[in-house]
Amino acid sequence: MNVNKVPPPLTYKIIAECSISKARVGKMFLRHSDVETPVFMPVGTAGTLKGLLPDQLIDLDCKILLSNTYHLGMRPGIDVLKKAGGLHKFMGWPRALLTDSGGFQMVSLLQLAEIDENGVNFRSPFDNSECMLTPEHSIQIQNVIGADIIMQLDDVVKTTTTGPRVKEAMHRTIRWVDRCIDAHSRDEEQSLFPIVQGGLDLKLRHECMEGLLKRPVRGYAIGGLSGGESKDDFWLTVHRCTDLLPKDKPRYLMGVGFAADLVVCVALGIDMFDCVFPTRTARFGSALVMSGQMNLKQKKYALDMRPIDEECICSTCKTYTRSYLHHIVTVEGVSSSLLSIHNVSFQLSLMSQMRSAIEKNEFPKFVQEFMIKYFANDPIPKWIREALAAVHIELVDDKDLI
Repeated sequence: MNVNKVPPPLTYKIIAECSISKARVGKMFLRHSDVETPVFMPVGTAGTLKGLLPDQLIDLDCKILLSNTYHLGMRPGIDVLKKAGGLHKFMGWPRALLTDSGGFQMVSLLQLAEIDENGVNFRSPFDNSECMLTPEHSIQIQNVIGADIIMQLDDVVKTTTTGPRVKEAMHRTIRWVDRCIDAHSRDEEQSLFPIVQGGLDLKLRHECMEGLLKRPVRGYAIGGLSGGESKDDFWLTVHRCTDLLPKDKPRYLMGVGFAADLVVCVALGIDMFDCVFPTRTARFGSALVMSGQMNLKQKKYALDMRPIDEECICSTCKTYTRSYLHHIVTVEGVSSSLLSIHNVSFQLSLMSQMRSAIEKNEFPKFVQEFMIKYFANDPIPKWIREALAAVHIELVDDKDLI
């Protein structure tokens, strides 16, 4: 027996489970840091989070970031990343990284892409040059980047697409994961996640999962959602996927970041999330708060000397008033940084609160209180009530709590 055997680059341990819903607290043990789940991953597409330095993210206790293979492969390119010793060293980030494979760009840059069995032929938005992104090349780039968790290249279609194209994309995704596994040269250091596709067709999703479950992987991602589909389709697809994915491996729902969606999807059994929403909305002058969004461009904040959130412990709320932020939002560049700090802190704090509630076996109570605050001025949407009821969390009206 070899007592010095190196552990795998990702092990996952369930710490606590909600006794009512599918919510759970876990821990991923990765090469660069241990990550508690459920976790929200801020998006640093090109190796930087817009408006925040790595030291500021560490101060917020952020354990894992997401970057994008397609964009990093285009610029600065693998030669620069290889010489730098990988993205961790290049961007000065000591903790965990996850890289998206570039599949999403099939949708976001569709006018620049042609897709066939070989891969995706992109035309660069920078210099109009052509780049063929195959499953093998995507993995090659990600191996050079050195992220702790890497994604397979999947065939992505718009969520609202129906018909044969959805089935074609699902089967191609399964074929491509095998090419990704064969091309992966750093399996002892990086963990490759396959991506469940199938659009809004639950039978195709089921078929895709059956295929992916046969592959030797350490976690799974659910792709192709949060792209304009109805919320009824959204939650039901997530629910069906988490019913079938194994309990002993992390489940990553790609591209989801609205606070109410995060709470619902944790109840449905999701462990990992990412979204550009916190930093993007900061650039438009909005702060995330428990009741939704606070648009600091509004004149009513001109004389408001309170912080964004009196209970928030981020450096922005400790130092600056709503009045000051109103004065500089969308005018001074530093405003994006100040609001991004708060918004990322909000997301990370929300996940921490959910983890704590699950560990105390008080998650249904947390969900109830959160939804009442979040929808203080509006009815709680029917889809949220139905999604939570599917995992045995029944919401009551505020007046019923008196």
